[in-house]
Amino acid sequence: MFVPCGTSEPDFTGFTLLMPAVSVGNVGQLAIDLIISTLNMCKVGYFYTDCLVPMVGNNPYATAEENSTELSINAEVYSLPSMNLMALQLRSIFIKYKSKPFCEKLISWVKSSKCARVIVLSSSHSYHCDDQQLRSIPFRYLLTPEIEKSVGETLQQLHWKEMEKSKSFPEIGDSGLCIRIPGGGITKALYTESCSKGIQMAVVLKFVSEGDNIPDAFDLVRYLNDWLQIIKPQECNDPTTSISQWKVPSSWRLLFGSGLPPALF
Repeated sequence: MFVPCGTSEPDFTGFTLLMPAVSVGNVGQLAIDLIISTLNMCKVGYFYTDCLVPMVGNNPYATAEENSTELSINAEVYSLPSMNLMALQLRSIFIKYKSKPFCEKLISWVKSSKCARVIVLSSSHSYHCDDQQLRSIPFRYLLTPEIEKSVGETLQQLHWKEMEKSKSFPEIGDSGLCIRIPGGGITKALYTESCSKGIQMAVVLKFVSEGDNIPDAFDLVRYLNDWLQIIKPQECNDPTTSISQWKVPSSWRLLFGSGLPPALF
């Protein structure tokens, strides 16, 4: 599944894998963009898979004309060995009925590459929030049993809120409770697969609405940074200062298209 860019496969032993779920507002993908761009992570390989819609484009993290023509595809892996950090970026949607096989293959690769843990950045429809969720912070987390032992207490000290269980069928009064992540894409499938395979996985998500979700991506990476300390947080009450710490990739200039052609007017 993983194809290295170089002649030899990188050693990911003990690394933390950050990845998005293709979910509402693409918040996870935008957040991974910010992390890769800010840390200037190096592309080390890609996933060769028939589970994602094929796509190809220019280098989304181009910093100069020389590297702007490098190609990017639908599933690429970036690495920062100095921090034992790697990131998987997904850039297209799943082909119908292929999301579950992808989750199974991904978890199998995580085990074989000996990654220490996986952190999934995701989002969920805010209009599905119940009254309790609406009155609290818009962030939630999920931990598999394997990672609960090592980070559960840390997240409680940060006053993070765990994702609540809700009725399997809300319209039926006595239906059982389960974890529901509306609009979360493969989030729940990844979490369930990791639980069954003994993988250390954490899910960090935000309740959002579809639209301009760039502010949600900044919120998510800042929230994650409280835990992982990816970049050194600045002690300042001005939110614009916190935002400026994260480097926006060049590809975001065309996030909503290239604008209206002047010839129209």
